Amino acid sequence: MNSDRDQFISPPNLASSNGVEADVSGQVAMAFSAARSAQANWNRTPLRERLKRIRVLRALIAEHSHELAESSSFARRRPVSEALVAEVVPLAEACRFLEKNARRILAPQRFGSRGRPLWLGGVTSEIQREPWGVVLIIGPGNYPLLLPGVQIVQALVAGNAVVLKPGVGGLAAARCLRRLIELAGIDARLVGLLPEVAESARMAIAARPNKVLFTGSAAVGEKVLFQLAPQLTPATMELSGCDAVVVRADADLDLVVKALKFGLALNDGATCMAPKRVFVAAACATELEGRLAEALRPSTATRSLSGTFKLAVDDLLAHGAHFIAGGVVGDQTIRLPAVVGGVSPTAKFLREDVFAPVTALVTVAGDHEAVLRTNDCPYGLGVSIFSQDEAAAREMATRVNAGIVTINDLLLPTADARLPFGGRNRSGFGSTRGAEGLLELTLPKVVTVSRSKFRFAFEPPHPDDAALFQSYLAAAHQRGFATRLKAIGQVLQNLIRRGKSRSSE
Repeated sequence: MNSDRDQFISPPNLASSNGVEADVSGQVAMAFSAARSAQANWNRTPLRERLKRIRVLRALIAEHSHELAESSSFARRRPVSEALVAEVVPLAEACRFLEKNARRILAPQRFGSRGRPLWLGGVTSEIQREPWGVVLIIGPGNYPLLLPGVQIVQALVAGNAVVLKPGVGGLAAARCLRRLIELAGIDARLVGLLPEVAESARMAIAARPNKVLFTGSAAVGEKVLFQLAPQLTPATMELSGCDAVVVRADADLDLVVKALKFGLALNDGATCMAPKRVFVAAACATELEGRLAEALRPSTATRSLSGTFKLAVDDLLAHGAHFIAGGVVGDQTIRLPAVVGGVSPTAKFLREDVFAPVTALVTVAGDHEAVLRTNDCPYGLGVSIFSQDEAAAREMATRVNAGIVTINDLLLPTADARLPFGGRNRSGFGSTRGAEGLLELTLPKVVTVSRSKFRFAFEPPHPDDAALFQSYLAAAHQRGFATRLKAIGQVLQNLIRRGKSRSSE
C-alpha cells in the first residue's frame, strides 16, 4: 500500500539540520541496541509464553479500541468509526489467528523414511524455524495501525525484535500500540520507535537490521532496495497498486456500483487496492456509466492537481476521455471521487500508481481482451472480477497476473487474517499476514541425523560406482515395471559383490 511516497526520497527540511540528524542518529542507535539486547532473551522464551502475551494484547486492543482508532484517524482526518472497522478489528483478528495457528505453522517439520532416497538410508531430517533477529519495519501513513501492527505482532511471535519507522502521521498510533504491547507483559525494548522523518529510515537501514519490511510506493521501494543491496539485507516489499476491476457482461451492476463507490471512498481513496482501472464488457458499459454518474453525485471534495497525478489526468483528457463523476475545476483542481469514461487502452493513467480516488473505465469486447488489458500493467497487486458465472470468473482468475483476486467483492476479503497479502512485479514481493507472512519472519534451519553404521560416500572409490548409480537411476526413475525390476536386481548384485569384496579384505 503506497503512501508518503516521497518521504524516503525527499526528507523534510528539518532533517537536514545537523542537530536533528544527531538526535535521530542517537535514537536509531539506542533503538537497535535495546532491540538486539532484548531479542536474545525473547528468542529463548517458549512460543507458548509468547502467545500468552499476544492473547493479553488482543484483549487490551479490544478494551482500548476507541483510543487506538482515534490515534490512527486523527492525523489523517478520517472518521474514528472507519479506523475502528478497517484497522482495529483486523488487528485483533490477526492476533487471534496467531494464537490458534502459530504453533502449527512454526513447528519443526520432520522427515523420516517415507520418500527418502535409498542412498540416504538411516538419515532422518527436520526443518526448524528461527527468527531473523531485529526486523526493521518502515510503515506507511495511510493505515498506520493495521499494516505495521500486524507485522509487529507476527515478528514478535516468531521471536524477533522490531524497530518501527512510522509513516508520516503514524507515530501516535505506533505509540498507542506499543504501550499496549508493554502492558501485555512484553519487554518494551522489543519494539523500538523512530521519528517519522525520512532520515530515520536511512539511518535505520545503515544500522544493519536482519530483515526489512517496507510498505510504500514502488518509487520509494526502489530507493530502499538500493540502500539495502550493498549489505545484502533481505526485504519484503509491499508496494504500489494500480488495481483492475473486470465487469463481465453478466455482472450484477447494482453490486458493481456499490463496490466501486465503496472502494473510492474507503480511506479517502488512499488504499493500494482501490479500483483504478475498470474493464467493462461493451454490452453493459453504457448502463454502468449511467449508474455510476447517478451514484457518485454530487461530488464536493477537491484536491490539487500536481506532479504525476496531473500528467496522468491531462493525458486522459487529451485522448478524449470524459468525466462520468467528478471533474477538473480550472487547471489545478479536481473534484473527487472521479470516474472517467471513454478511456483509451493506451492511456498512461492505466499504468500509473495514482494515489487518489480516481478510476478509469475502459470498454472491452470480452473476457480475452479484459485479461490482456488487466495484465498490460507494471503493477500486479489485486484484481476484482464481477460475474454471475462463478466458474467463468474462476477461470479468468487463473489468467490474470495479480497476487490477490476477489470475485464479486472488493477489498474486504483481504482483511481475513488467514490470508497472505502481497503483490507481483512493481507491486512488490514477499508476503505479509497469514501463515506465509509469519514464515517470512523466520529462517529455515535444516538438521539431519545419520544413524546408519555404514557411510557409503565415505568409502574409497570403487570401479563399479558408475554401474551402481546407473542401475539405481533406472530402478528409481525409469518407466516400465520390467525395466525397473531388472535394475533393482542389478543394484542388489552390485551391493552383494561389494560386500563380498569387503569381507575378503
